[in-house]
Amino acid sequence: MHHAHLHLSPDAIYPFDARGIAKRFRHAAIFGALDALTPGERMRFVNDHNPIPLLQQMEARYGENVEIQYLEQGPERIVIDFIKR
Repeated sequence: MHHAHLHLSPDAIYPFDARGIAKRFRHAAIFGALDALTPGERMRFVNDHNPIPLLQQMEARYGENVEIQYLEQGPERIVIDFIKR
């Protein structure tokens, strides 16, 4: 069976650790990563704070096309799955 889209992650979960990206580039990098996802794939986002402004921008940009699932909400580590629909 041949697939036109090559999945590099067998479980279709792609890690994205925002803590290692300069703050001024974070949102552009995140949106680029989300744009690269195909429906059904998810980006597992890790950050050191709850990214409320980012989530508001995502809502405006993607609406219902990206589902947000919180997996972990600690004082120093937040993990969120962004699922492309």
